[in-house]
Amino acid sequence: MGLFSVPGAREELARLRPVLDEIVAVRADAAELAAAVHSGDRTSLGGLPELKAAQARLDELMTVVQRTGAELKGFAPLLVDFPADLDGVPVLLCWLEGDEGVDWYHRADLGFAGRRRLP
Repeated sequence: MGLFSVPGAREELARLRPVLDEIVAVRADAAELAAAVHSGDRTSLGGLPELKAAQARLDELMTVVQRTGAELKGFAPLLVDFPADLDGVPVLLCWLEGDEGVDWYHRADLGFAGRRRLP
């Protein structure tokens, strides 16, 4: 897939927000269900069938994100990177769960540790 511009990444994030919000909600349910299934405790969310359904839904939602050309790099917390080019340098525009928008980037070769605020 192609590269994102900063405005393009911001637009794509806006379209993806309902999907990302659902990932966060289903992720929490799956964690609770997995803990209950593992320990043998009960939860109002259900049991193994509901856990399997939550896992399947998470897979579907993650596929939706990846089909846009964005890269889902982290799951808890969510980290979404948008491949881009800034002044001839390959970068990843990044959104971390809790960020308001796409306001950060890092060079592709440095990873998250090199994360900087967009100019």
